[in-house]
Amino acid sequence: MRPLTCSPTLSSRPGRLPQRPQADAAPRQPWLLRPQAWFHGLAERAGQAFAVEFPDGELLLAGRGEPRFRLVFRSPAALRAVLFRGHVGLLESYADQQIELEGDLPTAFSTAMAAGLDLQPNRWNRLMNRLHEWRHSAASHGRAKANARAHYPHPPDFYRHWLDEEGLVYTCGYWPDGTQTLEQAQSQKIDHVCRKLRLQRGDRFVDLGCGFGGFLLRAHQTTGATGVGVNTTTEQVHWLREEIVRRGLSSHLQVREADFREVDGLYDKVVSIGVLEHAGRGLLDEAIRAHAAYLRPGGLGLLHFVGHIGTQETDLFIRKHIFPGGWLPDISEVLSALERHGLEVVDVENLRRHYALTLDVWAERFDRHWPEIRAIDPTRYDERFRRLWMSYLLGSAESFRFGRTHLFQIVFSQGSLGKNDYPMGREFLYTP
Repeated sequence: MRPLTCSPTLSSRPGRLPQRPQADAAPRQPWLLRPQAWFHGLAERAGQAFAVEFPDGELLLAGRGEPRFRLVFRSPAALRAVLFRGHVGLLESYADQQIELEGDLPTAFSTAMAAGLDLQPNRWNRLMNRLHEWRHSAASHGRAKANARAHYPHPPDFYRHWLDEEGLVYTCGYWPDGTQTLEQAQSQKIDHVCRKLRLQRGDRFVDLGCGFGGFLLRAHQTTGATGVGVNTTTEQVHWLREEIVRRGLSSHLQVREADFREVDGLYDKVVSIGVLEHAGRGLLDEAIRAHAAYLRPGGLGLLHFVGHIGTQETDLFIRKHIFPGGWLPDISEVLSALERHGLEVVDVENLRRHYALTLDVWAERFDRHWPEIRAIDPTRYDERFRRLWMSYLLGSAESFRFGRTHLFQIVFSQGSLGKNDYPMGREFLYTP
């Protein structure tokens, strides 16, 4: 499942990659003027050879061995952007077609991650990151809605081409041994969450940030529980309401267009999948307080979120171009916030490796179905959009693979549980 072969949408220049450097005869100059040593260092740290074509046509083979990809710089400005701004400059120049990435695109992203290109300190990127965070703070419900609509207002047909066909689930799948398809992985993830929450007929649950309702619909189908979805993206709410009516489930399922902090009552179970990342720095306490406010005494909840181990900055490229206002918390911060609001931590699981596999499939499907995606709206889904989203999907896959980011599931309860309130072992999670 790991390989993603290069297709015409990933490479626009056929032909063999250069086999040896062609620039050794020129006199030595400072690295900013002649950055060969910088690229050689990148290849050495990653243990992967690649080729570089500079704006003047000069070719360089960085590292030892057969190059798997080639970077082609179309302008001196693109070269400066990479040298001064690291991976942010590289990805933005690629999106603007000032850099071409030819050959094995996934290997190019893996090489950059292995070399630590994303970890190089950069004061300008840090400054821009904080400025973006200030501009896109989700403190107000209006700004939170605007942030969500900057990423999620695509029609269902857009998602059908690369998400799972059954539920259009836009979160990490669950890939135990033997899993063959994305559809299996997403159904198994939902079932895994239902088992963790002991969701059953007679329970009433709330699904915060319910998307297109993949969890809401399958959880009711498999357990008989009734649920309410909360979503701030108008387009998804309208589609899901129609789908609930179409399936004849209006007496069992509902969806509210609201910020998840607008609590409407108490529930037996709270499901929060991919919501916490959108709260933003400084709003973690407010977000956890809202989760606690939905839960009746003795009730169970589950937080499923992307986060860090140890304090790290949220990536500027992803924030700026994909998820405005997004912020990835440190797991210790989340655990402390749960404790402050009287919630007991029952279980913690890290599904980091599962998200890498999920993103691999998303990227492969997105690339394979790009002609159909573009046909939906050629003006909206142009070449810049394709490059930004491929960078997001492939870069995120490598971020999880290399342990830069993690995917946590935390089960919590409203008050302390007794011996008979929850299984004493974890065997029940793996027995359908």
